[in-house]
Amino acid sequence: MPRLLRMTNLPQHHFRFESRRSPVLSRKGIVATSQPLASMAGLRILAEGGNAADAAVAAAATLAVVEPTSTGIGGDCFALFYRSEDQSVSALNGSGRSPAALDLDVVERCGGWERQGPHAVTVPGSIMGWHDTVNRFGRMPLADVLQPAIEHAEQGFAMTPAIARGWDFQAELLAEKGPAGQDLLLNGNAPRAGEVWTNQHIARVMREVAEGGPDAFYRGRPAERIVEAIEHNGGVMALSDLAGHCSTFDDAISTTYRRHRVWECPPNGQGITTLMALNILEGFEIGEYEARSPEVLHIIIEALRLAFADARALVADPAKSDVPVEEMLSKSYAAKRRQLICEDQAIELASSGILPGQSDTVYLSAADGEGNACSFINSNYEGFGSCIVPRDCGFSLQNRGAGFVVDDPDHPNALAGGKRPYHTIMPSMITRQDGSLFASYGVMGGWNQPQGQTQVVLNLIDRGMDAQTAIDAPRVSMYEEPPNGPIYVEDTFGIEMLSALAQLGHPVVPASGAMRTGVVGKGQIIYRDPDSGVLWGGSDPRADGCAVPL
Repeated sequence: MPRLLRMTNLPQHHFRFESRRSPVLSRKGIVATSQPLASMAGLRILAEGGNAADAAVAAAATLAVVEPTSTGIGGDCFALFYRSEDQSVSALNGSGRSPAALDLDVVERCGGWERQGPHAVTVPGSIMGWHDTVNRFGRMPLADVLQPAIEHAEQGFAMTPAIARGWDFQAELLAEKGPAGQDLLLNGNAPRAGEVWTNQHIARVMREVAEGGPDAFYRGRPAERIVEAIEHNGGVMALSDLAGHCSTFDDAISTTYRRHRVWECPPNGQGITTLMALNILEGFEIGEYEARSPEVLHIIIEALRLAFADARALVADPAKSDVPVEEMLSKSYAAKRRQLICEDQAIELASSGILPGQSDTVYLSAADGEGNACSFINSNYEGFGSCIVPRDCGFSLQNRGAGFVVDDPDHPNALAGGKRPYHTIMPSMITRQDGSLFASYGVMGGWNQPQGQTQVVLNLIDRGMDAQTAIDAPRVSMYEEPPNGPIYVEDTFGIEMLSALAQLGHPVVPASGAMRTGVVGKGQIIYRDPDSGVLWGGSDPRADGCAVPL
């Protein structure tokens, strides 16, 4: 294996990061989310006899109510489900497609492209994704799974400071967009920390879905309101776009990493970026060296940059473009990419080695006492997404179309009608050589997600950290336009780290305070002990979240 030559081989205790939280342990089940009310909603479903999939959807639906600054029923979702009975990992793609009538000519005729404009709105996939997750993997009716979320919407809940800050950041845009942005404001303002927020409109939509299934959303009153709202803002989505929406069940993709197997959803998601980075990093003896040294962080950053260069060039909707997944995940290809890494100098411009033929999200993890686990992620993309709010619905529409390439019509991910965009959200799982569950985990935050995931894998496998410590440990992130943008480094690494990385040629930027949460993301982990079956839960202290045991 290549070695990091100038590093000092230190004893294990020298690089043990001391977590600011203790892990949560349980034999019967754990739910870990970014908001305590959502964690408790998932736990309630477990207690009522649901499994990990039911609990995950209950938590996701509750987050749509209590954390709409990041997620909602106007957004998309992805899931991985581990079934203990046969040790299988299944993938669900709950992302929506662009309107059939949309193309680059339409965008130009209608005034141009806006990241949070009407043309960036793709069909919301969350409701169908929730239904399909429960129907395929769960064992409770969707109506029962949605009940905690409906109760929070109808009865209200106290606004937290972190969510209130995110809400205030986009309050002006909500008010401007129309037709119903005021439905997500209190007297024209964002709700303040400590204020009680209720949302009767979203409760009504959820009750309609509970009674009538996904057709009540995609062919009923909400669909009509969505089309009306997009037309009001100059978009071209039609009722047929919503009525024709479907989730897809895909074969999960994976790679081996040091006697483990790491699983991701396939493209159009960017999970393949994590797998490519791990293939490159497997050639370095990461676990032997001091975890907070600039040399090892340099190697991690370079591996991620190389993986991103390929992902940004090649990931697209596989129904519309040929994505060379097998070649991208080849160990021999990873070996070639690894040779590009220089130990004492950053790659000047990372680019793809294969020729093509602000964002907000919620991640959650649920595991039950039977050994099943659900890794689930739901998102609007940039805060409230497009900030377009349909009348009497109580939710905003996502802007996932911002993931399309709009300046190169020949790019695999170029904007086109009826197409899924490059998607940043990505749940993950790890299994052992014998097929048993090792961990269900994820890290939120746009481009940060594969970077956060990769660093968590190294913490869990190479450094032997527990679930809480692995998610708590400091991270680095190319939050803006990887692979060649600035490198954000958490201030807990210290000024010496920034200086050393800068000397290696990295454009480093310190990340501190609330900024840390934005640029390095926030995540959840549930680890399963192979001998006792005990679950260990961890939740990122950078957010409101918590892991709760049954």
